[in-house]
Amino acid sequence: MQIHPANRISEVKEYYFSKKLREIDQMRQQGIDIINLGIGNPDRPPHPEVLKELYNSSSELGNHGYQSYIGVPELRNAFAQWYKAHFKVTLNPASEILPLIGSKEGIMHISMAFLNPGDEVLVPNPGYPTYASVSNLVEAKMISYDLEEEQDWQPDFDKLEAMDLSKVKLMWVNYPNMPTGANATPELLEKLVRFGKKHNILICNDNPYSFILNDNPLSIFRVEGAKETCIELNSLSKSHNMAGWRVGMVAAAPELIQYIIRVKSNVDSGMFKPLQLAAAKALSLDKDWYTEVNRAYKERRELAWKIMDMLGCSYSKNQSGMFIWAKIPDSAESPEQLTDAVLKNARVFITPGSIFGKGGNRHIRISLCSTTAVLNESIQRISNS
Repeated sequence: MQIHPANRISEVKEYYFSKKLREIDQMRQQGIDIINLGIGNPDRPPHPEVLKELYNSSSELGNHGYQSYIGVPELRNAFAQWYKAHFKVTLNPASEILPLIGSKEGIMHISMAFLNPGDEVLVPNPGYPTYASVSNLVEAKMISYDLEEEQDWQPDFDKLEAMDLSKVKLMWVNYPNMPTGANATPELLEKLVRFGKKHNILICNDNPYSFILNDNPLSIFRVEGAKETCIELNSLSKSHNMAGWRVGMVAAAPELIQYIIRVKSNVDSGMFKPLQLAAAKALSLDKDWYTEVNRAYKERRELAWKIMDMLGCSYSKNQSGMFIWAKIPDSAESPEQLTDAVLKNARVFITPGSIFGKGGNRHIRISLCSTTAVLNESIQRISNS
């Protein structure tokens, strides 16, 4: 007997970082000390009050059972207040917000809720690989649209308008952008909303990097009429150092939220209540929290710039998010050749931009999720290699 996987699996490869982390673990087991500057995994803890809330609520006997599929009211209300305070956006916590087990879950739920096999999806290049892989998993047809440095990594709407959009049902956008660090502008968000309305395309804005090295958090819902054609994902992973907690949200018009609930309620059985209550506490933190988070990232960014300079790369100093995206020198054969050389000679792992699509073929990315001591050690190793 020979068991064959579903056809959709043939279109999806194992996530790059899953394979790379396994390779790094194998090197470490051989006694090779590897510094990992590749992954955006916040290394600092959440606020002490968040940890205290988790502990206290975990001690209550009634908090360990199944929870509602739509999240506890405390968390939905906290998300609504967070959006009001920081994005100047009003969301109805009862009908326009759905907590998620991380925003990555939301990419799958949205795709399953709105895409049929053969529907077309606009996916950014370069872009977060999950947009493409999930589109393949639901058997939609991925249509890549280019983001170019000359246009500040924003969509070229003239090129989009020249395409056959008749079968396009959904468009993924992500600002502040990963991997490029480019920021959205109010003008860009307005263009996206107009584009979605004109072509009856659901615009999905993935927005987890709003508070990292960014003084002006923006939501697509600041645009009038955006709820008619837009969905927005957000997360506490980056903004509150809670990546492993898996707490995110999707915001949309009530009828769109209901479609997503149909998928989600058949996939999971709700989020652990103490996690939700602790997340609500995190969302209530004042601006001092974000200021302290960004103070550390600013110090690290200076050292990451130094590494890029040592490698002969060029980059913008106006990037947001927890990465530095840089163009490799003309002398480098490829991002893979450069990063493999750094890994082999300096024992430092840096991400090749090519994993984010053809638009990243001449780029590399460094994560800011390592201490200044680790970054200084990386500088020393690269200098000596």
